[in-house]
Amino acid sequence: MALVTRRYLSPGPALLQARKLKSFTTHSHSSPFPSHPHPTPQECSLAHRILSSLHGERKRPAAIIAPPSAAGCGNSPSVLDALVRTILSQNTSDRNSSRAKRAMDETYGGSDNWAAIVEGGTQKLQRTIHSGGLSVVKSRVIMDILHQTKARYGTYSLDHLLEASDDEAMRELLSFQGVGPKTASCVLLFCLRRDSFAVDTHVYRISSLLGWIPPSATREQAQAHLEARVPDEDKYGLHILMVTHGKNCAECKARGKNAGKCALRKAFRRGKAIGADDSMVIDKLKKEEEL
Repeated sequence: MALVTRRYLSPGPALLQARKLKSFTTHSHSSPFPSHPHPTPQECSLAHRILSSLHGERKRPAAIIAPPSAAGCGNSPSVLDALVRTILSQNTSDRNSSRAKRAMDETYGGSDNWAAIVEGGTQKLQRTIHSGGLSVVKSRVIMDILHQTKARYGTYSLDHLLEASDDEAMRELLSFQGVGPKTASCVLLFCLRRDSFAVDTHVYRISSLLGWIPPSATREQAQAHLEARVPDEDKYGLHILMVTHGKNCAECKARGKNAGKCALRKAFRRGKAIGADDSMVIDKLKKEEEL
């Protein structure tokens, strides 16, 4: 009997784009895990206060100023610049993404000299941002965004999104190949100054440790779930503080070991151990925090 060999091909870009937009449409205002009760608003408030006591309170600045020597993550008043800076920051350290940004400044006379970047081509951009990591993918994504932006609007600008609704801005950003929910959410949160909850690797890890997302949740599902459950007033500060905590806490950073000393993990572990409803748990944690 002859054996039939089947080849399984990965989905093409068009299919991936369709899936991404369908997922956003399905869960833009609801959680993919409606039966998962965490985090509650009280839990978000408590975590926000604990992290503020550890790392200092984080408030949205009065104006957006693009850092001249760092890539940042959505930190620019220009939407296109904010998007490119966020792409540079994907899956790498702040130090490496900033090195890539400065290399673009040196090569093109500015990391936002879009015409010069397009004229130089993808290979030149790849060599320029090599120090930032994943330069093959990032250079292609950035170049595709620049080409598509110019083709759609006749200019290298996405500043019309400053006046768009949250859903409209999210849809357009997600329409670019290589731009996922986290990247789009960062642009909304920092550049467009909207209440959006971006889930990066640190937020994802800490949310898992606190039981805020189901163990099976993917990064994209976690973002949809937390976007729906974290109160708007906590989204900006809590996002930044969870990222800061994930980078600095010996127990909560990548490959960290639980020593029972992290105030955040200790509070939520004690809360789960009480075996009461959420209101009783929060009341007890508040009293412990005040001691």
